Amino acid sequence: MQSRNRIFDDMSQLMTNAMGVAQGAKDEAETAMMSMIDRWLADRDFVSRDEFDAVREMAAKAREENAALLARIEALETTPKPKPKTKRPPAKK
Repeated sequence: MQSRNRIFDDMSQLMTNAMGVAQGAKDEAETAMMSMIDRWLADRDFVSRDEFDAVREMAAKAREENAALLARIEALETTPKPKPKTKRPPAKK
């Protein structure tokens, strides 16, 4: 019976080591894949989330300013304009 336990212990140790190697290989493969994806994205000139959010905020601010200017223009166009005073030419004798 003692010899069987030794075989099971050795098999258990072997499986544990194999799982450790497999885990290490998985981690290395993930790192390599992420590196490849990062390089691919960098080559494509995609923007980062921070850059996207900054541009979106700038666009929202520009839209607000545009709406305010449009309202101001409409207000100026609807107010009556005073008639300019015209000088009459001198009467002919």
